[in-house]
Amino acid sequence: MSDLSPREIVSELDRYIVGQAEAKRAVAIALRNRWRRLRLSSPMREEVMPKNILMIGPTGCGKTEIARRLARLAGAPFLKVEATKFTEVGYVGRDVEQIVRDLIEVAIGLVKSRKRKDIEAKAELAAEERVLDALVGVNSSLATREAFRRRLRAGELDGKEIEVELPQSSSGVPMFELPNMPGASIGAINIADIFGKSQRTKPKRTTVGEAHEPLVAAEAEKLLDQEAIVREAISEVESNGIVFLDEIDKICGRDGRSGADVSREGVQRDLLPLIEGTTVATKHGAIKTDHILFVASGAFHISRPSDLLPELQGRLPIRVELKSLTEEDFRRILTDTEASLVKQYVALMGTEGIALEFSDDAVSAIARIAARVNGSVENIGARRLQTVMERVLDEVSFTATDRSGEKVRIDAAFVERHVGDLADNADLSRFIL
Repeated sequence: MSDLSPREIVSELDRYIVGQAEAKRAVAIALRNRWRRLRLSSPMREEVMPKNILMIGPTGCGKTEIARRLARLAGAPFLKVEATKFTEVGYVGRDVEQIVRDLIEVAIGLVKSRKRKDIEAKAELAAEERVLDALVGVNSSLATREAFRRRLRAGELDGKEIEVELPQSSSGVPMFELPNMPGASIGAINIADIFGKSQRTKPKRTTVGEAHEPLVAAEAEKLLDQEAIVREAISEVESNGIVFLDEIDKICGRDGRSGADVSREGVQRDLLPLIEGTTVATKHGAIKTDHILFVASGAFHISRPSDLLPELQGRLPIRVELKSLTEEDFRRILTDTEASLVKQYVALMGTEGIALEFSDDAVSAIARIAARVNGSVENIGARRLQTVMERVLDEVSFTATDRSGEKVRIDAAFVERHVGDLADNADLSRFIL
């Protein structure tokens, strides 16, 4: 768990996300509170519940990005799910408990990647011995092995073909569904899991260079203590897991409506015990959801947060409203963020040998057009910038292969020439921008 202060967390988020100070403060405090809880003594630690957050704001204003960057900062297991994927038991759709099962798989992957760093050197050495066995045989003399080892490390043997035993891919293993098994259902069961965990290997002819990575991965897998990894992953999920529930406004039942809204309300009822705290059965063991942080979000264009079930509203005590992005916000998104769209396009065109340059007035023109189209057609936030940028650079991108060595300067006149007319025509904007 990260020990960054709330101010430092907000500062880190500012590198990637423009504006939305209130939402950043809320998630920074929520993350710091988790760090504080883990430092409490046992009886009190269990009593402190996470303060789940409800983010309200139009699409493209940074809700998902805030949650994703927060999880990356914390090094915590993170899962983004759309609430609309789930339906109540008895309707077609996924069981909400699948959220926790997916989260534990994410956590296992995180823990494995951390543990692999500790045993990387051992795995590299074991993989090297496997390659030497394939090259000179198991019973070769020490002098021969050392001579080949030197050539191997110098990269002289990378193109040589060898035959090695590699783990068999599980993609060909049959999968089948277990219908009508609530609770203990895993959804799709792998036959290999039923008949034991022993991983089958098969001989494969490959070059020394191509065999390196699969062999290192296979040797690392042997060195890892799988049971310890699962235990640590369960602990990570229960203490630090973060679930981002997107599109929660789409499962709101509005007053005076019936039919499909029954199913929507059922999803809320099924989500409620998960957010309140329950125990979910997974193939790795039982997992408690009491201290998982849930960050819910929705645009709430048609429905209101008060349309959620009262019990669910009570479990999302912190509410933050994200503001619509302004023209100045768009300008800052294009220039100030760590991997801004301008930097991305300059790098992409650089691969073709084109020196792309954006003038300040070009950036202002793109921001102005994006804000204007968002205001007149549909507010889709920062995603509008991608649409406008693609139209601006359409010709450059298409002819880039033939223009290697050129310097292309994008100014306001260039932007207006390519998208100005489209932006002014509301009917065309609806279809093209």
